[in-house]
Parts: sequence; structure tokens; C-alpha cells
Amino acid sequence: MGIISLDLGTTNIKVACYTRDLRQIALESKTVAYIHADGFIEFDAKQYFSDIVSLIRSCVQKSAAAADWHPKQLVITGQAESLVVSDALGEPLRNGISWLDMRSRSECDELSALFDKTTCYQVTGQPEIIPTWPLTKILWLKHHEPECFNNAAKYLLLKDYIIFRLTGHFVGEHSIYPFSHYFDIVNKTYWEAPLKYCGVDVSQLPALVEPCSVIGEIRPDMREMTGLPPDCVVNAGTLDHFAAMIGTGNTVNGIVSESAGTVSSIATLVENPFSAATAVPVYCGPFKGSYIYLPVCESGGISLEWFKSAFLPDISFADVDARCSRKTVDPRLTFLPYLTGVNPPEFDPNATGVFFGATIAHDAYDFALAIMCGVACLLRKNIENLQSSGIAFEKIISTGGGAKSALWSQIKADICGMPVAVPAEEEAPSLGAAIIGAVSCGFYTTYEEAAKHCVEMKTIYYPNLQNPEADMQYRLFCQLYDALGPVFSQFPSDR
Repeated sequence: MGIISLDLGTTNIKVACYTRDLRQIALESKTVAYIHADGFIEFDAKQYFSDIVSLIRSCVQKSAAAADWHPKQLVITGQAESLVVSDALGEPLRNGISWLDMRSRSECDELSALFDKTTCYQVTGQPEIIPTWPLTKILWLKHHEPECFNNAAKYLLLKDYIIFRLTGHFVGEHSIYPFSHYFDIVNKTYWEAPLKYCGVDVSQLPALVEPCSVIGEIRPDMREMTGLPPDCVVNAGTLDHFAAMIGTGNTVNGIVSESAGTVSSIATLVENPFSAATAVPVYCGPFKGSYIYLPVCESGGISLEWFKSAFLPDISFADVDARCSRKTVDPRLTFLPYLTGVNPPEFDPNATGVFFGATIAHDAYDFALAIMCGVACLLRKNIENLQSSGIAFEKIISTGGGAKSALWSQIKADICGMPVAVPAEEEAPSLGAAIIGAVSCGFYTTYEEAAKHCVEMKTIYYPNLQNPEADMQYRLFCQLYDALGPVFSQFPSDR
């Protein structure tokens, strides 16, 4: 018996095979190819699926030698917003549009003039209409590609398209649809008002199901292409952020998961979707009736990537980390990591990255260290937004590339004033998807039982509570952001 996980990544597609007791026995991945033209970011959906088929086939072949390994479920996790427009048979009419694509800024303005922020937040859980949302890109298609718009039979998110190709069913699950801006997170139905304005009928959208639902058997032609057995079924799984929470043991209230990747985010389970004092982005969670607060900073982790690429191009991240480890933090040298603006709940698209406190004594590694501290300050700021609503946290579980740095993790612990735990398993979304399948198959009774069996923390970084400079640095960070707000507004963003 066993489980296969499929992670529909933005950067890489990953397929992993696990035994019944959640031991990984094979892992395959492939980098996603994007089509960049005229400032747009698109991808070939058929090629994306073809790569998935090849990865599954290879992973299954590698796992065949394992004793008693027989996959019972293929569980899908991954990104949410990328859009695929198809005909009635599920054949794409054009390239898929990545969630990274920002073409629909004017459509955001058009929709924001019609649907006020309060209504949008109470229905969708999203405080702002931003170009990431598929709704805005559908309206862009109506304005700029009328032939495609008029011929569209289905508007699918990427996971919906993959589920259809595997099973023949047009199905979408609740945890990814709050990212569409046409989903009612309370009633778990489509929000028809903006759809009607954009000229979309609900019949053009997939049927909605709970996260982690079994969709059905794999089509015979797909079984032949992948090598999967007839009794292996497809499980819709959940969003990659939420699968990562499960894969790190964050299945109860009181824990915050930090995704320290290119995009930095934090996530925590809550009972009431609108209990926050500020308009924190809220989503349907992976468990029935659950909700998750998920503040995101698109320029969090990428800030260090940008700096290394621009100013230390021939130095590895490991060497940058080692050099920074030998430095002493200058609490006055402060970085605001807003290279792509500020996401909700504050939301300021005009905000930019800022270095403050530079002197002739500083070198490139001082600036890199300041970036690590700035991202840690942003993490604390988002956590405090949630704590102000009465949400108590015991620890932070950190995953992603940034979690590999002991220095950065310790900085986060010191600035946030709470332990930062780094799991032993780096592929947390894949493990989380495998746990979903194992519970669905009855290998384990609960998610907590499964996580207790297979989730381990590699290191826990405890805060140095006798470090007054950490608080001083955070106060300066907040003071700088507040002071620069009026300045940012003088220079509207063209991003």
C-alpha cells in the first residue's frame, strides 16, 4: 500500500511516492517552463500536464521495487490562481496565465469601482482586488481577446485542469477558490455578482467539493500513460501552503507556519473567519469547516535573492550566509522588504524597498544581514496583527529555502520573541499531501496521529530574550514604514 503526492509548483512540479507508513521512497521534479512576452507570464498547460505524466511514470517505476508498494491514492496540492481557459472538452484555447502575471491592473481598478472593499472582504475573505486573482484576468480576456472569451466553455484553475485530465471530472476544491475572487467563503458557493459583470455563467466553472475529497478513478488512458493501477484514485487535496501545514504538524490552533520561500507568508488555523481586528486575508482551510489566516508578502524571501543576484552574483547563498554569520547586527541599518509593495492587511502598492542607516563602514554583507532582519521584522508585524485579535501563538514552524539558514532562523526567533522550529522534512507540502491520502485511506485515524508518526523537528531556535537590540530594531522598522507612507504615495507604482 502507498500514496503518491503531486505538487503543482510555480517553480517546480514535484511527484513523490510514499509507503503506507509515510516513508518517502521516490521523488521526481521538473522546472516549469514559462512563456514571457510583452510583459506577460504564461505557460503551456498541455506541456505542464505532459511533464506531470512523465514524472508520475518515472516515480512509479522507481517505487516498483519497494516491498508491498501499491498506490491507493494520488493526492494533489500546489498553487491556486493560475488560469486555464478551455473548450467544453477541456482542451485549452490559449496558453495558461500564471498567477505571477500582472496584466490586469486596469481591470482591478474597474472592478474596485463597482465592488467596495467591505463587501469583497465579507464575501471572499480578500481585502483588495489585485491582478493575481483570476477574476481580473477573465475580465482582461473579455476586453482584449474577445474571440477566446466568446469561445470559452470552462474557466479552470490549474488544479481543476489537472484533475480533469486525470479523471474526466470538472471539479474544484474549496481551499483554492478564495484565491479566485469569485468564491463565497462562508456559503462555499460561487459569488455570482462579479461573475455576471464579467460575463461568466456559473455553468462555465467546475463543481465545488470539500478539500481532501476523493474525486474518482483515473481514466484508463491516463493509467496506461502513467503506470498507475486501476484502483488508484485521485484526491483533490488542498493548497500547497495548507498541505505544508499538515506536513509540519500544524493541525491545531496556536501554531503559525511560516513559508520562507521566494514569497513569504504565515498561516494559522482559526475558527471564525472574520475575528481579526484588521482585514487579514482569510481562506477556507483543508479541514471541513476550518479557516486559515494567510498574510502574504510577495517580496519577503525574494529580497535576499534580488540582492545576491544584483550585488553578489558570484557568491553562493551558503557563502553569503557564512559571511553574514561572522557579522554583528547593526540595529540602525534597517531594510524595508517591500520590493513589490505591501500586501494586505496594510496594502500599499506604492511602497518600495528601503535601506536606512547606511554608513561608509558597511559592506555588502551588512546589507544582506539587514535584509534578513527586515524580513524577520515583517514576520513579527504580521504575527502581531493576528495577536491583536486575541490569537495566541506558542511557536513558529518555518519551512522553505530561508529555513535552511540557522542564522536567519535565529534572527527570526530573537525579533519575534518566540521559538522557531524547522522540520526535518524539507518537502513539507508533499508530505502533507501524503498524510491527507493516508488518512483518507484509513492508514491513520486522524491527521494528528499521522503527523505524530512521521513529523520531526530538525532544530528549534529559541529567542534570546536578553537582546534589547532586537526590539529596538523592530521599533525602528515600524517607525520608518509609518514615516515613509506619505512619501510612497507621492510616487505611484507602475508595477
